Amino acid sequence: MRSHETTFISEALIFKALMHPTRIALLEALREGEQCVCRLEEAFAMPQAYISQQLAVLRRVGLIADRRRGVNIFYRIAKPEVLQMIDLARTMVNSDAHSISAGTLSACTCARRTDRISTVLDSTE
Repeated sequence: MRSHETTFISEALIFKALMHPTRIALLEALREGEQCVCRLEEAFAMPQAYISQQLAVLRRVGLIADRRRGVNIFYRIAKPEVLQMIDLARTMVNSDAHSISAGTLSACTCARRTDRISTVLDSTE
């Protein structure tokens, strides 16, 4: 396979990852910065497994990255250029839809949940 064919395949995988509305919405939610997965679950009112599946697709093609802090996983955009692609697509369809901003996401509760679980476990020992 020639190198330009490999490049075309890599590019096609990015477009394939962007072909799902939930994935685009997740990127919009990450537009303003890193988010804990629990905030994304609550914002989208979808099961954790489904959100994680969609995030995994975006991570596999390198559009997002994650980091773990204890049991919590935080996601962020790794290739900010993807937001330009989304903005361009929005312009092409003449959409005035607003992005999902961090302000519309609820406060992250998983750290507090983890603290409460640790406190309960400590008190039972």
